[in-house]
Amino acid sequence: MFKKILIANRGEIAVRVIKACREMGISTVAVYSDVDRKSLHVQMADEAVPIGPAPAIESYLNMDRIIAAARATGAEAIHPGYGFLAENSDFARRLEKEKIVFIGPNSTALELVGDKVRARQTMEKAGVPIIPGMNSIPKDISEYEVAAKKLGYPVMIKASAGGGGKGMRIVCSEQELRPGLEAGRREAKSAFGDESVYLEKYIEEPRHVEFQVLADNYGNTVHLFERECSIQRRHQKIVEESPSQALDPALRAKMGETAKKVVRAAGYNNAGTVEFLLDKNKNFFFLEVNARLQVEHPVTEFCTGVDLVRQQIRIAAGEKLSFSQKDLEQRGHALECRIYAEDATKNFLPSSGKILFLKEPKGPGVRHDCGVYSGWEVPIYYDPILAKLIVWAEDRDAACDRMLAALNDYAILGISTSISFLKDVVNHPEFRAGRTNTGFIKNHFENWGEKEKSEDKLRLALAAAAFDSINSGPSGKKVVGGTQKATVSPWQTLGHWRLGEGR
Repeated sequence: MFKKILIANRGEIAVRVIKACREMGISTVAVYSDVDRKSLHVQMADEAVPIGPAPAIESYLNMDRIIAAARATGAEAIHPGYGFLAENSDFARRLEKEKIVFIGPNSTALELVGDKVRARQTMEKAGVPIIPGMNSIPKDISEYEVAAKKLGYPVMIKASAGGGGKGMRIVCSEQELRPGLEAGRREAKSAFGDESVYLEKYIEEPRHVEFQVLADNYGNTVHLFERECSIQRRHQKIVEESPSQALDPALRAKMGETAKKVVRAAGYNNAGTVEFLLDKNKNFFFLEVNARLQVEHPVTEFCTGVDLVRQQIRIAAGEKLSFSQKDLEQRGHALECRIYAEDATKNFLPSSGKILFLKEPKGPGVRHDCGVYSGWEVPIYYDPILAKLIVWAEDRDAACDRMLAALNDYAILGISTSISFLKDVVNHPEFRAGRTNTGFIKNHFENWGEKEKSEDKLRLALAAAAFDSINSGPSGKKVVGGTQKATVSPWQTLGHWRLGEGR
């Protein structure tokens, strides 16, 4: 087993990996950019190394500085978390040459599945159902135009080198194609260091269902069942759950075996997620492989009892899986809400600034994976995720009730967050009924911001009225311009009351 691991990431996922290492008796090294000097992951790690200025391309995407930090501290392995270099095959290959273990898939498999176009080619040959789309990266815009006409609008622009919704655009007409491609390339370049994008046929309002997989270095492969991730805004997941309400045992088994087939076809090892789209007729299509730990991995941990970060580390250290498919089962229901520093009333614009106060929700079946604290300054340079709130209960209704209670008990002051929005999502009748798809937010919450602003005005008016009554004159009469105006005290509205002994 490793003695020291460097975490090439930041925020809540870096904290999550540090905690797992601590439980396993492994020392940790954090890396940080200039603006992250006071971050929680830096404070929690055993050692911390600065790696450059705030922009990710100069710090968290800088392979030379991260490898130098590993060398300087004697770290035997690097855990990439998610995002940044997590799916970068060049980084994995460099670590292999440097004799530093990459806690993730081998570079050959990572190159295959990390390149979404090559992955599509491989899965098509293996007989896995795929979404109609491009199987190469064109050099000329005219090739995209021809492909889009052949597929038929609407089409989806997708980044070839990464996931997480980065670089994705829905294009509904030929006039939108060129600007969509330009915007998608810019975003993909910024997020993954690779501007390659391709087109897929856009399937309208499907369910997004993914299967967690684990594969060791000895040919043993298992799936840990599904997560449904249909609640998305701007192609970014915001609420995830397990199990999916759309799957029956037969479909679950079929999709799970297909996920294992995908992994074997790619020669994949370590943890990964095989993503599918499920249409209204329960037909499923291979979407992509996320060759890393997913943001939403805690819902699987809750429902299976398997610590996925521990498994990643053990597989990377050369250990065999200690269980087989028949040993795994789903228990209860888990939900996860991603807590973003965003203003949902302003089209989810990122919100930076100082966190003045943080109150974490707690209780039975409640887990809070957090990367921030009171007094910390949220920077503008990175993905705005602050934390993840995960709950588990015996069934879905109880899990929804527990999530609402936890969200009501959650307070972050000083910046805008998605907490209020998430409450309304989880409490929506269609969500509670399990009738979800990727168009859920658009269909039910398109005007949520305007509604919330009007409710804010009402809250301010009520607060002003309450403040007004506090400043009233004697006998409930407010002093106005030297005269007294009769007002009603709250105590007068209670009817008959008296102080008595507590019982």
